[in-house]
Amino acid sequence: MTFPSIDTPAVLIDLNIAEANIDRYQAYCDDHKLHLRPHIKTHKLPLLAKRQLEAGAVGICCQKVSEAEAMISEGGIENILITYNILGSEKLARLRALSEKVRLSVVADSKAAINGLSDAFTGAPTSLTVLVECDTGGARCGVMTPEQAADLAAHIDAKPGLAFGGLMTHPSIGQEATVQNWLTTAVDMITATGLQVQTVSIGSSPNMWRTHDVPIATEYRIGTYIYNDRSLVAHGVCTEDDCALTVLATVVSVPNDTRAIIDAGSKVLTSDLLGLEGHGGVVGRPDITISGLAEEHGILTADTINLTVGDRLRIIPNHACVVTNMMDEIQLIRGDTPQGAQPVAARGKVW
Repeated sequence: MTFPSIDTPAVLIDLNIAEANIDRYQAYCDDHKLHLRPHIKTHKLPLLAKRQLEAGAVGICCQKVSEAEAMISEGGIENILITYNILGSEKLARLRALSEKVRLSVVADSKAAINGLSDAFTGAPTSLTVLVECDTGGARCGVMTPEQAADLAAHIDAKPGLAFGGLMTHPSIGQEATVQNWLTTAVDMITATGLQVQTVSIGSSPNMWRTHDVPIATEYRIGTYIYNDRSLVAHGVCTEDDCALTVLATVVSVPNDTRAIIDAGSKVLTSDLLGLEGHGGVVGRPDITISGLAEEHGILTADTINLTVGDRLRIIPNHACVVTNMMDEIQLIRGDTPQGAQPVAARGKVW
């Protein structure tokens, strides 16, 4: 279905598929006695965050203070973890204000970040829960050894206005044994000092069906699972039929028998390749490669393109999260039935 009533380019979200994805992974977490904390960076919609909570999620995860502010704007969301080092007086003041509206926790991987949090929350009615972010192989933020994690846990515990809450990591793909060993060592070192490690939070969509192989984890953070995308299909964690987000585009030019141009360029389809060939997959036309993007143009190539001007196509993007952040609104559908437009509440937030 190419929805002739919807102008293009447009991002379509099939609620039937998204809700099935939510329920399927919640059931997996329930079976393995894991708390599920969805990351809202994928959808940025309070509507879907509430659906995740209704299914059994313990709270949501945000990457920015501004995302959290947008997510609580409609009410009904009361537990948020922000997984980013928060620095600077303006951000910290907004964080303090946010903490008075929801149950809030954050992460930190340095004494400098922890000291700033303490300065902002000294005298607050409720201590701010802080988790130590750990680099267990993902080579992003985080302390690099269990010894450093134990040192920061003690530093958090000693600072006014703060409470040590546990450990958090973004694990590398397929390294479950390494992550388990790293975190177990850190937990043992911290508990030996008399501190409790209440939460061990991990999360990565490509690892989603292997979470049980890290039994020390108490909580799983995951974002892309609600929509899925071409990269997760390539990782084997879902099929094309599980992809709730598609980009609807119109063919605007057919210069020759092997090439066509659509009205979805880099401003709609992400330029992320993630190791894949092409900038997305055309539904029903695996022979077509989206071989290039300009800002407003997507370049389609095939041995025989077999398209005409005015044809409408649906595309599964390589990376759904980036696509969501490019649109002021998305179009909700249920199967072949349009459900109307929905503003992307947390879209484009800087902080």
